[in-house]
Amino acid sequence: MSSSRGRPKGPSRGAKPDNRKPAGNNHRGHRNRGGSSTRKNTSSRTDVQGKPRPRSSELGGDHIEGRQAVRELLRAGRRRVEQVLVSEEVHDSAILAEIADLSEERRVPIRQLTRRKLDEHALTESHQGVIATAEPIQPVDLDVLLSTRQDEPALVVALDGVTDPGNLGAILRTAEVAGATGVILPRHRAVRLTPAAVKAAAGAVEHLPIALVGGLPTALRRMSDEGLWVIGLDGTSKDSIYQLRVAKESLVIVLGAEGRGLSHLVTQRCDQLISIPQNGQLESLNVSNAAAITIYEVRRRREMDQ
Repeated sequence: MSSSRGRPKGPSRGAKPDNRKPAGNNHRGHRNRGGSSTRKNTSSRTDVQGKPRPRSSELGGDHIEGRQAVRELLRAGRRRVEQVLVSEEVHDSAILAEIADLSEERRVPIRQLTRRKLDEHALTESHQGVIATAEPIQPVDLDVLLSTRQDEPALVVALDGVTDPGNLGAILRTAEVAGATGVILPRHRAVRLTPAAVKAAAGAVEHLPIALVGGLPTALRRMSDEGLWVIGLDGTSKDSIYQLRVAKESLVIVLGAEGRGLSHLVTQRCDQLISIPQNGQLESLNVSNAAAITIYEVRRRREMDQ
């Protein structure tokens, strides 16, 4: 049975690819790139001064380490910064000088500590000589992702069970640099904006809208109902990223956890499953690498005719 669905917020959609396949167990690219997709017509911690911290939001992000992350925190000015701690042993750093200037401009208390004292406050392996505390990051509603940047097709990234902070941070960084509309994270069985994730994101969390949802399958259905294509990355798919026919349409790229891949319910919500071609001997790609390749393939396709 055929039907069509209008897209209330943006360009109309065309026919949807219908090639759903069982969820894969990694981000391995399929070696056989043959075939084309078929189409169907449808639509409690304390702060550094020993004072109790405010309760974090569900996302977290109130402890920031690393030069890039702290600089972007101050540059963006979107949340209240409680204080900045810098190592007194670090000299001749342009970024730290900018952090000091921004802190003074925004009237943020800045303290110099010995490296040993700063290490005592660190929650990551390498703080790069600077730590900040701030109000936690607040998640946005899905409506924000649906109403953002009406002048171009949406590019949303959804993560299904990604639990490694480094991977989350790297994906957020790539998504922000590539100009993604935003990111969707599930509320359960997924990592939050831990200090390691925030550091790996290198400031992306200050600019990129992040939605936190109770159930990812339900959120994907909502995005689909609003006119976005739901594209899942699955290493078992015979359709490669180069066979994605809706790259220039508004879409959601869904990535699963390494090892487990996309869940069954999430797979059922996907309009098309695609894989990254693999020609080497390794079993799979890191999920953050897979995200970067896929996101930039979409960007490349969108810019070809510009």
